[in-house]
Amino acid sequence: MNKQVLFILGGGGKEDYAADAQLVASLQEALGEAYVVHYPFLPSEKTPDFGRKKQISKQISLIRGELILVGHSLGASMLLKYLSETRIRKKIAGIFLISTPFWSGEQDWKQGFILHKDFADKLPKKVPLFLYHSKDDKEVPIDHLEQYAKCLPMATLRTISKGGHQFNNDLSVVAKDIESL
Repeated sequence: MNKQVLFILGGGGKEDYAADAQLVASLQEALGEAYVVHYPFLPSEKTPDFGRKKQISKQISLIRGELILVGHSLGASMLLKYLSETRIRKKIAGIFLISTPFWSGEQDWKQGFILHKDFADKLPKKVPLFLYHSKDDKEVPIDHLEQYAKCLPMATLRTISKGGHQFNNDLSVVAKDIESL
């Protein structure tokens, strides 16, 4: 039976979906036939979290068996929010987060994205957690990874020297870590 990967997109529009589709294609190609990468379109709803927690829950419920979670940008941060605020009954083999924003500030529009102070304590236990960030990411600066490093000492951090926010559409480094599980 194929291993199941759920990829949560960054952003929420059709342009974001199309951009991340190249990441998904790269990941699927690198992983090969032993894996199935699910890539649902998650439209932005008019809720503080864009409806992501509810949408992620639905997508997780549709997948049978053990699950590998991958998120990019907003999708990565919303996976963290979901996993730290929701009790998961499915077995998660690993969590892989790419170009993850560390939300902070008092602006109203950010409040649905900001993690609770104790979020790290609420994440699933004994599940490998990987964070990836490119040093030349102009959308989410590298210091966001440094913030996560302080909160998530158990995580494996991978810094990529060049690739920008979209990792030059090459997720082979993520695929290698997924295959190592």
